[in-house]
Amino acid sequence: MRFAPRAMFAMSGLALIGLAAAAPAQADWVPPFKGNDTGGIIAYSLYQQGADIKAMAVDHCARYDKVVKLTGVDAQYGGYISFACVWVPPGSASRPLRAAY
Repeated sequence: MRFAPRAMFAMSGLALIGLAAAAPAQADWVPPFKGNDTGGIIAYSLYQQGADIKAMAVDHCARYDKVVKLTGVDAQYGGYISFACVWVPPGSASRPLRAAY
């Protein structure tokens, strides 16, 4: 029995779709610490492990010459601690410092 090239292509495409449908779904992985110049999030599990999350946030925001403002805590499994990096108020004597931890 001989198949045309289009039929072979169609059968291989259906086989690939079947394999993709049979594979288990996976959620995207998010790192425990993620941020940019406007702020970021820290996994609540790091706090439970005893990490100094305030120092981590201060160090992150100091890279952008900003200070930290903690904005929220979702204290549950899979939760996170959010923070914002804000500019130093004009006339303020405090400057952003890098944390040593």
